[in-house]
Amino acid sequence: MSIVKRRLGNSSLEVGPWALGGNVFGWTADEGLSFQVLDAFVDAGLNLIDTADVYSKWAPGHKGGESETIIGNWLGKRGGREKVIIATKLGVEVEPGEKGLSRAYMMREVERSLKRLKTDYIDLYQAHIDDAETPMEETLSAFSELIKAGKVRAIGASNFKADRLAEALKVSAATGLARYESLQPWYNLYDRAEFEADGLADLCHREKIGLIPYFALASGFLTGKYRTEKDLEGKARAYRVKSMMNERGFRILNALDTVSAELHATPAQVSMAWLIAHGATAPIASATNLGQFKDLLGAVGLKLDREAVRLLDEASAPAAAAA
Repeated sequence: MSIVKRRLGNSSLEVGPWALGGNVFGWTADEGLSFQVLDAFVDAGLNLIDTADVYSKWAPGHKGGESETIIGNWLGKRGGREKVIIATKLGVEVEPGEKGLSRAYMMREVERSLKRLKTDYIDLYQAHIDDAETPMEETLSAFSELIKAGKVRAIGASNFKADRLAEALKVSAATGLARYESLQPWYNLYDRAEFEADGLADLCHREKIGLIPYFALASGFLTGKYRTEKDLEGKARAYRVKSMMNERGFRILNALDTVSAELHATPAQVSMAWLIAHGATAPIASATNLGQFKDLLGAVGLKLDREAVRLLDEASAPAAAAA
């Protein structure tokens, strides 16, 4: 399979159309399974691997850093650092008092991530959440220092509101400091309203910000494997999926079934293709086994025609929830 790389924002980074979500590494995928998925991902010609310092602190007995550690162990054993684009994030509290986007904290935390990842540079370093308590110029200045030092190649933002991202872009333009070249919004067929209505979509398009949507498959709901309450039994993400099992959610699944049948594809593949059709550079989706990986790989290169996009748009339109 020939993978067409796409430029991420105005950065020098060229990425494949699917970003492998590293949130499951060390959580629902142990090191052995994680290595298998990472190997298959790179062998397929894909390159963007997304993680964060805080993954997977939420799991019992975890303290954060588990995902970065597994990726670092994989890089240490497999080599080929130049073949991958490593994207990680900082800002969410990893341990008491260790959070935010102040220069002092960023300089400490980048070293921890580099050590866990067993690398001397991060391709895409992202602000995981906004930090209203730290001046925007301080944060962007610290990112710029890291780029100048060769520890970071480009920077991105995650979970930023439109006004705050716009402010950051203005500061960068006025000062010459590093610019956020990508945004990770919570965006998928089910969760559309905030990204589209907040003005983020228009801002990113206007400013040529690369889009790396997370929860691309809505915690697995858009794969179509959750249709009844029984399907949720024993699933780690059941608490998220259950809230989507409503009239609108099932309307989306029905539309996905229709398009999937016409294209001889799966709902997961069509859901990823829908994001690409709506401007995503590389949707983030995770795989905990090779079966899931192969399914998601089928989304690479899948293109939806105008009628398929229209059908999915209408079924998932936020206003339709009240219909």
